[in-house]
Amino acid sequence: MAEKEFGPGHLAMPEDDGKVVHLSGLQIPSIGLTATDGSTVDLSEGGLTVVYAYPRTSPAIGGAPEGWDAIPGARGCTSQSCTFRYHFAEMKGVGVERLFGLSTQSTDYQKEAAERLHLPFPLLADSSLALCRALELPLFEVEGMTLIKRLTLIIDNGRIEHVFYPVFPPERNATDVIAWLSSRKT
Repeated sequence: MAEKEFGPGHLAMPEDDGKVVHLSGLQIPSIGLTATDGSTVDLSEGGLTVVYAYPRTSPAIGGAPEGWDAIPGARGCTSQSCTFRYHFAEMKGVGVERLFGLSTQSTDYQKEAAERLHLPFPLLADSSLALCRALELPLFEVEGMTLIKRLTLIIDNGRIEHVFYPVFPPERNATDVIAWLSSRKT
């Protein structure tokens, strides 16, 4: 068994396991996802959309699962969301029409995080795993929860144009997305 590599803060670094190669160019199926703003979002519709998928946010009082830091790519959901919040105007400036966070947590659970973190964009819930299964997103299980491995989708008019995977460190993801979008040919 290969020894784990550790990155900043001694967190286990994720490796590219090849589980997203099928996504580029894929048309998103029409699936309604409940958003923290009360709307239902269909990612197969709309213009330039960024969706960052993350495993889970811990409640305000803390409480990550045991061994969370040793799971490659698990830690960093809050910092990733906050970085997208910090760069929200820049995202709009490079043409992003819609920005969403996505996890398998319930909408009620996500509402607390969206409010606490003062996110200017909604979080989407895929607690039924409908989108995850339809797209064959990479998942993992911990303490009875099925969670999404951290990735970011660039979707244009319902088609996946680019995938960031693995995402590490999570707090750099927003600037990587902005750099990629700034350099893309439209």
